[in-house]
Amino acid sequence: MSWIVLVFSGVLEAVWAVALGRSEGFSRPVPTVVFVVALLMSMGGLAFAMRDLPTGTAYAVWVGIGATITVAWGMVTGTEPVTLLRVVFLAMIVGGVVGLKAVH
Repeated sequence: MSWIVLVFSGVLEAVWAVALGRSEGFSRPVPTVVFVVALLMSMGGLAFAMRDLPTGTAYAVWVGIGATITVAWGMVTGTEPVTLLRVVFLAMIVGGVVGLKAVH
């Protein structure tokens, strides 16, 4: 159960990161509310997962999932360039996350 919550929390990390960028310094109300709600849910899920998982592993997986989805979203929406090296490095992050799960 902790791993499922951790993955969902990692997805929510990407949601709040994108919403933070779109809030334009908290001047836009809807992205700001999305940011706050997603942040609270993401942190709450991370805290829940850390009850059963080692802190370093949980945090690395949470950050890895959030960072990968955030960058991938930027590439899909055209706000970030798509290059072979970016895709390779994102694949390395995913490999690291999978590896941490495999050795836990």
